[in-house]
Amino acid sequence: MFDTATASTPARRLARGLALAFAGSLLLTASAKVSVPFYPVPMTLQTLALLVLGFTLGPRLGALSVILYLAQGAAGLPVFADTPAKGIGLAYMTGPTGGYLLGFIASAWLAGIFAARGWTRSLWRALPASLLAQAVVFVPGLLWLGAVIGFDKPVLALGLYPFIIGGIVKSALAAAIAVALVRARAR
Repeated sequence: MFDTATASTPARRLARGLALAFAGSLLLTASAKVSVPFYPVPMTLQTLALLVLGFTLGPRLGALSVILYLAQGAAGLPVFADTPAKGIGLAYMTGPTGGYLLGFIASAWLAGIFAARGWTRSLWRALPASLLAQAVVFVPGLLWLGAVIGFDKPVLALGLYPFIIGGIVKSALAAAIAVALVRARAR
């Protein structure tokens, strides 16, 4: 006999996955708009949010959340940090921060891979996973920044060094949140 409840299961899973990814893109938007006073530059909470998304949603939905966020930005919605003041859409995305935005996809995906392999069960494993997943953002970010402003400029001084301390803090928070959520689910 044909069971209509199980027949709709793939459709329900797809709808649930898309809803979670869309909610994740909204979390990224909100995190981009939060500016925390920090030295030497203010920091947003975007990388914290994308790490938590990867750790909690897994590699595919975490990365899809970021892709939806980038699609919203490309369409001209003011989802990025300092938008619309610093431009919107593709003009913003092709500016100095464009490579970092692309790195967000890899970061969320990698965080999801670590979570799927059990790295978020303990803080001692979640912390290096979080640090590595966050570091991935800087690879395309620094390459893109160098291409935009010129590699003869102090690319590391502009695009890496000011963000190290904040990145470590956000990685530690993301790791702690991920471990807490894993433990809460186990109860």
